[in-house]
Amino acid sequence: MSSRALTFVSGNKGKVAEVSAVLGGLFEVRNIDIDLDEFQGEIEEIARRKCEAAAEKVDGFVMVEDTSLCFNALGGLPGPYIKWFLKVRMLEKLGPSGLHQMLSGYEDKGAQAVCAMAFTHGKGLSITVIKGVCEGRIVSPRGPANFGWDPCFEPLDTGKTFAEMSSEEKNKISHRSKALAALREALEKD
Repeated sequence: MSSRALTFVSGNKGKVAEVSAVLGGLFEVRNIDIDLDEFQGEIEEIARRKCEAAAEKVDGFVMVEDTSLCFNALGGLPGPYIKWFLKVRMLEKLGPSGLHQMLSGYEDKGAQAVCAMAFTHGKGLSITVIKGVCEGRIVSPRGPANFGWDPCFEPLDTGKTFAEMSSEEKNKISHRSKALAALREALEKD
C-alpha cells in the first residue's frame, strides 16, 4: 500500500505522537487542531458525530479520536466525559488523584480505557468507527502527571500505570494502539 495523507483532528500533541508512532510509515499523518463540539451520547455515537463535523471542515481523508475512561463501580462513568471530570474546578482540578478518590468507597476498582476512532474519506462519505479497549484498574497515581489520567490507570497484569511506562511499552498495549492496529488493518484492506 502506498503512503497516503491522513488528517488527524486533535489538539492533543500526546495523542498525535501516539497516532504517528503506531501508524508508522503507512500514512503521512497530518495534524490540525479544530475546535469541534463536545457531543454527548454513547462512545461510538460521539466519535461518529465528531468525524462528521471534522469532515465538514477538512478536505479529504480525516480521522478523529475520542477517549473514554469507564469505571466498573460507576456503571461506566465517567466514560466519554472523562475530559470534563479532569477539568472539574472547586479549589483545584480533580486530576488523577481525584479520580482515584472517587472510587474510595467501592471495592471494585476495575476500569476500561476505551479509544473510539472514526474516519471518513471525505465529506458526505461513510464513516467507520473502530474501538480499542484496555482493561485495567484505577490506582493511586504513580509516574509523571503529564498526560491526562495516565498516572492512575494500571493495565491488567503490568504492575505499572500508563504514566510509568515508556512510550514503546504503552504503545504495545494501550486502548489507542489497539484501535490504531484495527484501523491500520481495515485501511490495508481498503
